[in-house]
Amino acid sequence: MKKLLTRLAVVALVGFVVFKGAAWYLAGQRLGDLNQAIAEDGVVHNGQISSSVVGHLTIHEAKYQHFQLTQPIRAASLQFTTGSPLALLTTLVDPSRLPGTWSLEADGLYLRLDAAMIQDWVAPQAETLPPLMALVCGPDPRQMLGSGDLIRMGVSEVAGDALLTQSADGMYFELNTQATGSLELTLSGIRLDPLQADTALPEFTTPVAVVLRDGGLMRKVAAYCARESALDTTDWVGRVAQGLRAALNARGYEPSPQMVALYKRWLVDGGQLELTIAPSHPTLGVPVKTTTPSESDKGDEFRIIYNDASVPDVYLSAIEPAEPVAPEPPVQAVAIDSADVDALGWRPATVGTASRWLERKVRVTLDSGRVVEGRLTRTAESRLEVTQMVDGGEVAYPMSISAISGFEVWRRTADQGRTGNDSVPESAAFPDANTDKASEQTTD
Repeated sequence: MKKLLTRLAVVALVGFVVFKGAAWYLAGQRLGDLNQAIAEDGVVHNGQISSSVVGHLTIHEAKYQHFQLTQPIRAASLQFTTGSPLALLTTLVDPSRLPGTWSLEADGLYLRLDAAMIQDWVAPQAETLPPLMALVCGPDPRQMLGSGDLIRMGVSEVAGDALLTQSADGMYFELNTQATGSLELTLSGIRLDPLQADTALPEFTTPVAVVLRDGGLMRKVAAYCARESALDTTDWVGRVAQGLRAALNARGYEPSPQMVALYKRWLVDGGQLELTIAPSHPTLGVPVKTTTPSESDKGDEFRIIYNDASVPDVYLSAIEPAEPVAPEPPVQAVAIDSADVDALGWRPATVGTASRWLERKVRVTLDSGRVVEGRLTRTAESRLEVTQMVDGGEVAYPMSISAISGFEVWRRTADQGRTGNDSVPESAAFPDANTDKASEQTTD
């Protein structure tokens, strides 16, 4: 009996060691396959790999660096659960034998925001149609909310946890963040195919239930962008809502009054939205009514719940697509009489003092005659970096200091910028809307 127990203990120990070693080795192989599959877009770095006999595989200190982003997405741990050690090893050996029930949990997700999140070598993609959601955040109507604005609002990072589960009924995904809200998706009848790297999720043939919470972010965005645009909140919301209407008109749709009213309310107050969308539908399931009533128009209703209250009459009307309206020319500030020291204007400065004007609006003239206007995001001994808004995104332009013939800052004469380790002045990050509106001038 003693020999039998000893043998069983040895077998259990050997089996445990073999399981741990096999899980560690196979996990490394699968991560290598993943990096090959995404080689054109990014790279995954992993830390320690551990496993448990209950069917857990955990990757500690994981990091994903997308080549278009300046900052990586980090996770304190990624835990893949299959429910049994045999199912775990089977999946690691052959991903096509992924069990019908599993989960992937990410703890300690973290993305540090940068003033320019897009790498400067990434060429902006021209859009033929205006974006549906264009949060104007400056006097220039083309200047959209960017990562630099979020930083100045106090949102310097996105941190939280995520969960993805697969069951016989479909998939469920949730993302919870500390300062930017949460998102829940319920995908009925969907099963993940790990061998289809480019189309991991099959074509959606069933509705997707969405629950979106803003976590108070929209109140901050509305107040900040209205002030940056030198408008009160009501006028700013009206401008953004008009952008939605223009974008839909360019696509051949006119939003219902209730749809526009809901959008305005969301911009100002945020809150919780619950809706069911059809991803394969051109309008995501929002009913489209024609000018001539038809049988198909009857009974069409888009179910949407805002802060636990059902919102009726959310639909689109079919119209002739309108020609996209060219964006207004950017606001060009003109020089102001130097005697008026309290007025904003282009004030010349030396390149050697550029570090004082970080995150401020600058105008740089190069020896070639080219003029670059935008936000100064970085300075170094040999170059400056100015970020511009292009097609709704941020693009950073590095420039050699030796090629700069002129450097100007949009400021008041008495404004001396930062000195030493001072932070950005509050007046620069959040200028008084009324003062700026009265002092800024534009060319005809």
